[in-house]
Amino acid sequence: MLRSRVVPFLLLRGNGLVKTQKFGDPKYVGDPINAVKIFNEKEVDELTLLDIDATASGRPPNMALLKDIAAESRMPLCYGGGVSDAETAAHIITLGYEKVSVSHAALERPDLVREMAERIGCQSVVVTIDVRSEGIFGSSYKVYSRNAKLKHKIDPVVFARQCSNLGAGEIVLNSIDRDGMMHGYDLDLARKVREQITTPMTVVGGAGSTDHVRALTEELGPIGAGAGSLFVFKGKYRAVLISYERP
Repeated sequence: MLRSRVVPFLLLRGNGLVKTQKFGDPKYVGDPINAVKIFNEKEVDELTLLDIDATASGRPPNMALLKDIAAESRMPLCYGGGVSDAETAAHIITLGYEKVSVSHAALERPDLVREMAERIGCQSVVVTIDVRSEGIFGSSYKVYSRNAKLKHKIDPVVFARQCSNLGAGEIVLNSIDRDGMMHGYDLDLARKVREQITTPMTVVGGAGSTDHVRALTEELGPIGAGAGSLFVFKGKYRAVLISYERP
């Protein structure tokens, strides 16, 4: 029987970890190796690491750091940031990662999704879609990339369906508006995409409590529930404390 996954999302900047709000105002939250050790002890379902500067600055993934992280990890890992070709994705897989995520590169050249699927297998290909609500009362959604600096014309539902058809094994739906706000997931957006694809999906952006995670899984059934602030902050003053709790 399928069950939902609860997935910490960690943001890499340089050799450290940060947490953002609405993709801005990054706050340092610690060392990635130490975080991995803690999540090992908590028996986390899987862990996603996203280098938020790699694509924006035009540099490749930091393979040395990724290798060190994988050597410490006892859980499935997904990495995204600076991946623009199937060969780079394959290299990351050889380091011990189960999945590789792309975002901007897939928007610029959707065939990359197919090429990655052929090279590393559909099950290892993740497409992350960063979405912002627009229009009257947030009635429409637009896709962004490069840390929410670049707006794309394609509708997120259409793009998710396109990537699924090209061979993506997972779609990650990331709400820019709710990133780091801890007020709950955008269930309306998640529902719109879930109704159009059968590909496994993870929703991230907005989780501030296990009740929010529970609301997502009760609304959409077996799904990935991603969170950042929920697992790195404690209390109303957002003191840094890396932890993990299942709903």
